[in-house]
Amino acid sequence: MSFNEIMNSVTLYALVGAGILFILIFCGVTFIKAYRHGIEIGLTKDQLRTAIVSSAVYTIVPSISIVIGLFSLSAVIGVPWSWFRLSVVGAVTYELMAADMAATGAGYESIAALNAAGDPSVIGTIMFVMSIGIMAGIILILFFGKRIQAGVVSARNKHGVVGALLTGVLSLAIIEAFLPLQMMKGPVYLAVVCTSCVITLIQMFIVKKFKIHWYRNFIMAVTLLLGMMSSLIWVQILG
Repeated sequence: MSFNEIMNSVTLYALVGAGILFILIFCGVTFIKAYRHGIEIGLTKDQLRTAIVSSAVYTIVPSISIVIGLFSLSAVIGVPWSWFRLSVVGAVTYELMAADMAATGAGYESIAALNAAGDPSVIGTIMFVMSIGIMAGIILILFFGKRIQAGVVSARNKHGVVGALLTGVLSLAIIEAFLPLQMMKGPVYLAVVCTSCVITLIQMFIVKKFKIHWYRNFIMAVTLLLGMMSSLIWVQILG
């Protein structure tokens, strides 16, 4: 079987489906326990219902960008594994980079080149690299999460707006650590990054100019979509 056949096989769909089902059951049990605990501490059913509805709305909007990311990721590593990674734990930027690094280590120019070659021998390596790299954060947070959270809260309380800004800058710095690696891959990558930055700035200007603050939740999704569309144009221009 080729790379694509395995990564889109019925067996992998079944295994991923079982994993997703376990997560859904876990979430359902947690939801019921949280609801009952809310009743126990004196919250009314109307308060809980309002919290549930507002949380659902603010969860659906950001998930649009994840769905768009699923399309780009599934094009190179198949639908089921992309579905599993982005449903349980992971981010498009990390997943693509981890898969690309594994493919490069196996001697291919990129994950797209591996997909085109159809080599099934490195599937296990790609899955392992994509999974093991992100597990460090999950494990470390068990031991240091409380201390980190206390430090962040303390910084915000002590320094006010500056503390909140520092937290945002730290999060942005972690994301931007991936940016130079993408920009160095070639002119098309660089052009897409610049295009995405321009699209983001235009949207931020529109939000500020016309005071449509609700649109901020859609900026990432729109940027991802238009950025991917621009890549088709840049490939034709820059090859």
